[in-house]
Amino acid sequence: MTLQTNHTEPASTPKKMSWKIFGPGILMASAAIGGSHLISSTQAGALYGWQLAIMIILANLFKYPFFRFGTDYVYDTGESLIAGYAKKSKTYLWIYFILSIASAVISTGAVALLAAVILGFMLPAGVELSTVMLSLIVMGVSWVFLIAGHYKLLDGVTKWIMIALTITTIAAVLIAAGQPAVMTADFVAASPWNLATLGFIVALMGWMPAPLEFAAITSMWTSVKVETDHTTHRQGLIDFNVGYATSAILALFFLALGVYVQYGSGEEIQTASGAAYVGQLINMYTATIGEWSRFLVAFVAFMCMFGTTITCADGYGRANAECWRLLKGETAISQKQVLFWTTYATAGGLIIIAFFTGKLADMLKFAMISAFISAPIFGWLNYSLVKSRQRLSAGMQALSIAGLVFLAGFTLLFLLNLAGMFA
Repeated sequence: MTLQTNHTEPASTPKKMSWKIFGPGILMASAAIGGSHLISSTQAGALYGWQLAIMIILANLFKYPFFRFGTDYVYDTGESLIAGYAKKSKTYLWIYFILSIASAVISTGAVALLAAVILGFMLPAGVELSTVMLSLIVMGVSWVFLIAGHYKLLDGVTKWIMIALTITTIAAVLIAAGQPAVMTADFVAASPWNLATLGFIVALMGWMPAPLEFAAITSMWTSVKVETDHTTHRQGLIDFNVGYATSAILALFFLALGVYVQYGSGEEIQTASGAAYVGQLINMYTATIGEWSRFLVAFVAFMCMFGTTITCADGYGRANAECWRLLKGETAISQKQVLFWTTYATAGGLIIIAFFTGKLADMLKFAMISAFISAPIFGWLNYSLVKSRQRLSAGMQALSIAGLVFLAGFTLLFLLNLAGMFA
């Protein structure tokens, strides 16, 4: 399924395949592999076995075209999706900007809080720091990292974080598959197919593979990648598809980890306490790989969430700065504006964390559900923009419409169920 265009690559563009072509797609995967994978996917496996694998697959499938448009649009037009919103209608731009301003603090705060909780498990015995203080450290270091290194440093580091997490998770699942948890004699499988579980399912899909506004953010990173490394459209799609597929497949591996280690074992799943479940997550790895790996696993998980925090702060900072530039009619993004909006994402995220202190599970669920509710809007923005400028293939057209129906349908069902609960 492709966008049908007459786009041709510049003659001077390098064609050689290399490690350097990977960037925006891996950055998106780094942002994706956060709470949805480490927490929601493993909990889904621990609570319901393989039953919710279909929802993970459907969420990734039906969001695919809307994320893919972010890459195609840059190579076909030379500009980001956000610039495309502005050209199509200032209303489109304002809708994205307003939603992005809210998402910046909610998403960045949520992933930073999870990183801070994991960091707490790595502290030496006798050293205790509050969650807010740990969050301040995570946010502060992320802010300095971005101000000092910006895109190129971020581009390089995330590749190694992704490799480490992927190898560790696959190894843990393969070992666990050979020695799965023994089900208790009185175990009764629970069904997720009821309205009471709808909130859990929507949260699972909200960040699966990432909040949908990241399509526009990815298009910003892609623009930078094209300018700095002169990648071709084909190389850009390889990068995007590898990152997207990696995120989707790893979600199923995290689900499998929950199935093999906790499902039916009789162990109480700490869904109400996010901090307690982080401890259970680390125990899943050590129970399969070995106790020697406890600190290593915690470190890799922390680096994953730390990378996600950096990616969110950078992405929302660039996207909101671009929105502001276009609204003011300026010709180029001001580095002062990028600094301002990056600071807004980190400082605002800290305020959100302070509000949700001690309520990691509630904050993650709130952030994930918020992302899913806004997904049909971002999906429609991307679809209508690209469709107005390019002719979509029949397959991409059908998948896009099916995706909009899927996202809007589940959102409507969730909101109606929520309204019924408070009626």
